[in-house]
Amino acid sequence: MKPKKISQLLIGTNNKGKLREIKALLPKNIKIYSTSDYDLKSPKENGKTFRENSLIKASFFSKKSNQICLSDDSGLEIKHLNNQPGIYSARWAEQFGGFDNAMNEILKKVRETNKGTKARFISSLTIYWKNKKFITEVGKIEGNISEKKGLNGFGYDPIFIPDGYSQTFAEMDYKKKLLIDHRYIAYKKLEKKIKTYIQ
Repeated sequence: MKPKKISQLLIGTNNKGKLREIKALLPKNIKIYSTSDYDLKSPKENGKTFRENSLIKASFFSKKSNQICLSDDSGLEIKHLNNQPGIYSARWAEQFGGFDNAMNEILKKVRETNKGTKARFISSLTIYWKNKKFITEVGKIEGNISEKKGLNGFGYDPIFIPDGYSQTFAEMDYKKKLLIDHRYIAYKKLEKKIKTYIQ
């Protein structure tokens, strides 16, 4: 059975920055719900990849809300830190007492390693229908670790400069960043597959 046309959608995240970005990418004619509308806490993310964790969240929130759900799992991988923090990006922030402290820890490790600053942001977006059909896409953007700069964005945005640019994500105009980042890349891939359901 084919999924029905999407007229309303739950964005499955408790991260306000992600909620704002994903909402901005979606068509304006879709009624958007957030996890706070259902008072939902996030599930345990025990997947081994961004893809697995985004599916865990999308299926969990969909079943709890009885809504079609779009969830994101994303993070920062640093090449010479064995791709850390990776899927543990949010947990690093919790471990070190917030993203600011986590960024300080990353900068310290990068300096100590002294092997380079290559990094990338990855986002996996999963849309999950109530009939258990789902589609997942992954977006990646390459770049380098920088000293903390800028007050825009959220998470690790102040320490990441995408290739081809001179500003960190946190220094960029919000709308400019929104149209080049890893989440946008994942969404454009997803959009091609769900176009008939969102128009």
